[in-house]
Amino acid sequence: MYSRTQNENGTYNTRCLYCFMTIASAVESEQELDRLEARHICPERALAELLAQEKLIESHAQQN
Repeated sequence: MYSRTQNENGTYNTRCLYCFMTIASAVESEQELDRLEARHICPERALAELLAQEKLIESHAQQN
């Protein structure tokens, strides 16, 4: 998930809503924003997904 803002000169900024890292600033098109956001690897989101997966594995182990 990203937060996009448009600057007064018409360019865009985008920020990751998981880690709050600025992904891009002063980008001229929304298509370029899409490309840059797709390349972002968010450490906060990756950690959250790993912890959720670990919890799921533990719950399955307790059921058996």
